[in-house]
Amino acid sequence: MVSPGSAEGRGGHRTVPHTADLRVEAWGPTREECLAHAVRGVCESFLDVRGTAPVRKREVTVRPETDEDLLRTLLEELVYRLDTDGEIPVQMTLTQVPGGLRAALHMAEVAPLPVTGAAPKAVTLHELVFRRGPHGWICSVTLDV
Repeated sequence: MVSPGSAEGRGGHRTVPHTADLRVEAWGPTREECLAHAVRGVCESFLDVRGTAPVRKREVTVRPETDEDLLRTLLEELVYRLDTDGEIPVQMTLTQVPGGLRAALHMAEVAPLPVTGAAPKAVTLHELVFRRGPHGWICSVTLDV
């Protein structure tokens, strides 16, 4: 299982100031860990998810043309589940499958969680980056809030 709470220096995420939008940068030694950090960073940008236990599991298979498509599609699933079901992923298991990636999203209800910021409404293509860097994988994404 890919855990967003990895050791200092192995991976992580941060929000970056951006006018009227949310910008998240994430990094990790593997593509999957970088993705998990990006998802966690988006969730932590608007909710206090510390200690939150999942209540259900949802599986999604993504077959992207590019790594940027993979990041965008996974975050669009987050926004969709937030809007339609009132839930967010608090844990993830990412598994490579032929031509893509299967994400087992362990979801928590949003309603009881403390709100700390504006919820994302859409993933933009503006300055979307997801690539292998010299020390692992890096990504950055902007979301409309």
